[in-house]
Amino acid sequence: MKADDRPVDPTPVSTADLPPTPTRDRNIPAHAWREAPAALLAAADDLAHDGPGQALIAYKRRLGQWLLWRAGPAKGADARYVAIDADDLDRSYTYRLFPDGSGTGIGPDGVTHDRFRAWKEALRDA
Repeated sequence: MKADDRPVDPTPVSTADLPPTPTRDRNIPAHAWREAPAALLAAADDLAHDGPGQALIAYKRRLGQWLLWRAGPAKGADARYVAIDADDLDRSYTYRLFPDGSGTGIGPDGVTHDRFRAWKEALRDA
């Protein structure tokens, strides 16, 4: 099932409950995460989105110490990935993805990455 088609599961979760691998059967929304920092909950505030309400901010997976979330749809629209340090919830990095498929974000290495894969590799290597 495509990520954007998975049902939203609003069951409250703690940091320890967030799975290490991608969820294939549901989306865990940021508002269901008990320890969600304000920066994550606001990650979609400036994104263009269709329909009423705010774009979904959904958990994706762990990358080492990082909890990876996406605000907005997987493709074809404004989106933002947010990586939050599981050991320091006030430490985060973002990668902005634009409708044309381009993107940009500063990684924990201090480098501005124009490729999503390179940004994720910087997280992995941090």
